Amino acid sequence: MALSPSPITISIITLFLLFNPTTSQKTENPKSTTQPQTNCENRWIHIRKLPSIFNLDLLSNCSEYIFLDDLCPFLANHGLGQKTHNRSHSWYRTDPAMLELIFHRRMLEYPCLTEDPNTANAVYLPYYAGFDALRYLYGPEYNSSEEHGVQLFHFLQNDNPNIWNRFSGHDHFLVMARPAWDFSQPLDTDPHLWGTSFLELPQFFNVTALTLEARAWPWQEHAVPFPTSFHPPNFALLDSWIQRVRRSKRYSLALFAGGGGYSSTPNIRRSIRIECDNSSSSSRNGNSLGYEKICDTVDCSNGVCEHDPIRFMKPMLGANFCLQPPGDTPTRRSTFDAILAGCIPVFFEDLSAKSQYSWHLPENEFEGFSVTIPKEDVVFKGLKILDVLMRIPRARVRRMREKVLELIPRVVYRKHNSSPELRTKKDAFDLTIDGTLDKIRMRLQELDLVV
Repeated sequence: MALSPSPITISIITLFLLFNPTTSQKTENPKSTTQPQTNCENRWIHIRKLPSIFNLDLLSNCSEYIFLDDLCPFLANHGLGQKTHNRSHSWYRTDPAMLELIFHRRMLEYPCLTEDPNTANAVYLPYYAGFDALRYLYGPEYNSSEEHGVQLFHFLQNDNPNIWNRFSGHDHFLVMARPAWDFSQPLDTDPHLWGTSFLELPQFFNVTALTLEARAWPWQEHAVPFPTSFHPPNFALLDSWIQRVRRSKRYSLALFAGGGGYSSTPNIRRSIRIECDNSSSSSRNGNSLGYEKICDTVDCSNGVCEHDPIRFMKPMLGANFCLQPPGDTPTRRSTFDAILAGCIPVFFEDLSAKSQYSWHLPENEFEGFSVTIPKEDVVFKGLKILDVLMRIPRARVRRMREKVLELIPRVVYRKHNSSPELRTKKDAFDLTIDGTLDKIRMRLQELDLVV
């Protein structure tokens, strides 16, 4: 009896047929006949045709990386992951590591694709850098992490080199579904520490890198939102969710959903844990403001919340403020989960969001939709987070929430093949493309190059 192919095999075969590099860019767009009218002036993008070793082949090892859970289930639905339940139309168990795949799928629907790289304003490299990095981070090639990206550069130089040489890579961009720190190991590090050296290779200094977290100084890096679990296929489902968020009863003042905070060393997560555990002493003031709880917590230690949005989304819907302390790195996916739930984010350093996501969270509007409390004041000066939040007038809290609701469409990656009506409303992908094109155009102008 013949064996039936596994679901993951079918998924990868489907992806191969969709992303087949021999397909012309004129037919890559599955819904080209129903796309809203778009002005493509200065917005043309050429998708570089890369061999599958740089993208789809990397997915075939999805269950083989040591120290990692099986990544194969998260390839479903072109990187959105499996549905949270069978009847779900918008909610998926999305892993942030799939951003490269999600972005690639959405690029195929971009209305201003061109086959001619000489007329393009930008060139997209569908290279799954985060997946390729795994063999250097966890695999047998760990000790050759300075070679990450060298093979790609050789291909770009040797296959149609005029595409790369036209602007020496200044018009190229790619998505890297990890923090930039994971690609920033100095080339001369010996012995090798954490990370690969992709962003340290001089060959790629001109390429715009879209990462989940950018470093503060390199001009070519820019952070884009972590994917949440919400990917609506039409405007009605997006609007229905926003209305639900607006109606949600906020029974707690503050919420912390995350892990850590149990060490004896002073740090912001430890301070939050202690203050939340002791928040019952503030219940009298809280009750006078109408809260059932002053500080609620969801323990997400050991990654238990990562692919289970129900675990943290319901508490976020019931909180006025969501605390966003830095962890191993300054940024958190939880920031975007909180915005999705209409929960006002509370930051403890600018690197967590304000200096990261300017295309999606306008820096000059931060005070209108978030609160910033310096972590040093909390950890070392005894400032109480809950006291700060309780002093914010309720009218201002309502105004801040309305601003957060306005941000929801900007930080959501809508589902591929979404309805024409929804595609008229710019989402996280659309704003990323806008920002990337502007960034490349400004760079070329600075260099007196013409596109």
